Amino acid sequence: MNPSDRDATGLLTRPDDFVQLVTPTGERRADADFDPWVSDVDTAALGRLYRDMAIVRRLDTEATALQRQGELGLWPPLAGQEAAQIGSARAMRDDDFAFTSYREHGVAWCRGVGPAELLTVWRGTAASGWNPFERGIAVPQIIIGAQTLHATGWAMGATWEGSDAAAIAYFGDGATSEGDVSEALIFAASFNAPVVFFCQNNQWAISEPVGLQSKQPLARRADGFGMPGIRVDGNDVLAVLAATRIALDRARRGEGPTFIEAVTYRLGPHTTADDPTRYRTEAELDEWRGRDPLTRVLALLEDSGVDSAGLEREVAAEADRAAAELRSACIAIADPEPLSVFDHVYVEPNSHLERQRTHYVRYLATFEETDATAAGGAGAGTEGGAR
Repeated sequence: MNPSDRDATGLLTRPDDFVQLVTPTGERRADADFDPWVSDVDTAALGRLYRDMAIVRRLDTEATALQRQGELGLWPPLAGQEAAQIGSARAMRDDDFAFTSYREHGVAWCRGVGPAELLTVWRGTAASGWNPFERGIAVPQIIIGAQTLHATGWAMGATWEGSDAAAIAYFGDGATSEGDVSEALIFAASFNAPVVFFCQNNQWAISEPVGLQSKQPLARRADGFGMPGIRVDGNDVLAVLAATRIALDRARRGEGPTFIEAVTYRLGPHTTADDPTRYRTEAELDEWRGRDPLTRVLALLEDSGVDSAGLEREVAAEADRAAAELRSACIAIADPEPLSVFDHVYVEPNSHLERQRTHYVRYLATFEETDATAAGGAGAGTEGGAR
């Protein structure tokens, strides 16, 4: 990357290029602007980033299998996007706050969300999986782009309270076509909110390619909202870490929001209800498999003298243990009592909710009456036969 392609802050002014510190073959690229932000990442730290990515990929595979086996109602796979999620999440402080969509299982992992907490929503046993304030991450947002508004509001509140904590809003390329995202960008720029808008451009908004939604790189949209944009190789965990640290540092210094476009790829389906073979080719998949975020880190570690094969075996065993824990936790999730659906809807009870609860009690009672009638009919039939 030519230094002339950046402005005084070191951010990209030519978003048709992207920041890359580790190539797909594991070659370390020097970058005078971004290298200082990851100068603390030695081989041990790089190994920990690889561990995170490998474990969340294994958890993702296990959760997909659980859905196929009927243990989960739905699952949105993250395969291929591990570097974007791990690199950005590991840049956060404990007092920062993440607002995600429904695919950021890697971010949840970094924020300490446990296996059972991760799966309750997808198993259909709870409306949310964890206490956001204990984890520093909101529960998954299904409404496309709505979390960007939440992140902006939280960030504005943090500023008013005198904190230098920052928020990260995660969303996909498809969400950039939503009005909520535009409104959040406007508010964040207008009020100088300490929020990072982290767009994972995984090339497909379900079945629509990103090129259909935007004729320009998504990072270029930041200019129109009055904030800097960084376009980064989203499959390069080191580059993502550096870019996110830069954006968070700007936010903490009161310089407002940053838009990051992490160029990555969704290797699996949009969700387990999707068939991606209907809209993309095997050749496209092969091309992106060659840019795998995990193999490039292993190659870099091996080039640095690390026993990469030994590390891979060690982490694979740890990932298998984590997957086994995930499966056990999933199957052990107890079905909730039917009427508990009305708990925690409002802080205070109200007549509207109580009326719904009363109707639901009557509805459930019809099943008991049906069971009793069926049992009585079966008993009568047995007696008649005995006579």
